[in-house]
Amino acid sequence: MVKIVVESLYFRYPEASDYALRNISFRIVEGESVAILGENGAGKTTLAKNLNGLLKPTEGSVKIDGVDTRNLSVAKIARKIGFVNHNPEHQFFAEKVEDEVRFGLRNFGFSEEAADKTIQEVLNVFGLEEYRGKNPFQLSGGEKKRLAIASIMAWRPEALIVDEPTIGMDYAQKLNIRRVLRSIVSEGRCVIVITHDVDFAASICERAIILSRGEVIGDGRLRDLLSDDKLVEKASLRKPFLIELEKETGLTGLEEDFDAISSTLVEVFQKCRS
Repeated sequence: MVKIVVESLYFRYPEASDYALRNISFRIVEGESVAILGENGAGKTTLAKNLNGLLKPTEGSVKIDGVDTRNLSVAKIARKIGFVNHNPEHQFFAEKVEDEVRFGLRNFGFSEEAADKTIQEVLNVFGLEEYRGKNPFQLSGGEKKRLAIASIMAWRPEALIVDEPTIGMDYAQKLNIRRVLRSIVSEGRCVIVITHDVDFAASICERAIILSRGEVIGDGRLRDLLSDDKLVEKASLRKPFLIELEKETGLTGLEEDFDAISSTLVEVFQKCRS
């Protein structure tokens, strides 16, 4: 399984006078669920693109299973580390939903028979079966995001980086994506989530890496970091709902009941709508 090691990473865009990332070091191993959090402009997406080779370090290194990303093609890295763009339209190539999923499978040498089976499976998992013949650009925002994740997950990379996975999704869709991402972790693969949705991050990720102005200001157990008032304020974040609820009620262990709590909320919302 994949191991990502970042050592003294500095990154500066060619046209910029200052570094977007400064002196970043950490490692991510198989089976980890990691949230990359921070204010707008903190460097979250820039860091993610360094992890999957779309960008290369200006100084320092990023190594995938011991090999520097400078010595690996983007395609080679993508087979191990899938990346779902913040804007899903940026990764669409095909005119039909099913062909969008097929695109990556063909590039990675899947047979037509295996591709057909995989396409059916992922479209069902992500609730996109009814749209298989539709143009991806005609989907809603949430549907586009689900298709983007589905098309990457089809080839089963060892690690998945998802940039803002819940944008454009209603609560029920968020729960479905959460279940899919948690199932990936349960299989021993790695999930890295870049998000402003701290509640979603807390429901999936055990660990958080918090950025501010291009530097890591926190790396550890997500629950501990997001319980730290000074750190949360410095990173322009807020505490997850369940942490605040435990603080107000004195109850503990509510995260273990997240599924039940979430399901109940969905039922309440649906009744209110009707």
